[in-house]
Amino acid sequence: MTQKDMILDYIKKYGSITQAESIAYLGCYRLPARIYDLKLLGHKFKRVMETGLNRFGVKDLVKQPG
Repeated sequence: MTQKDMILDYIKKYGSITQAESIAYLGCYRLPARIYDLKLLGHKFKRVMETGLNRFGVKDLVKQPG
């Protein structure tokens, strides 16, 4: 199974993926590059900007790939 396949499966199962999840669960350090590859293959992604707390407890912007 390729990283692109694993990313698609993860997104189908959980609805989205972050860079941290990509590294921790899939061993993929180049998520934006794999998303780009998937887009070239015709897959569509929706980009969602969310806010959350960073590791210091400060409100920060969290960017979802897409």
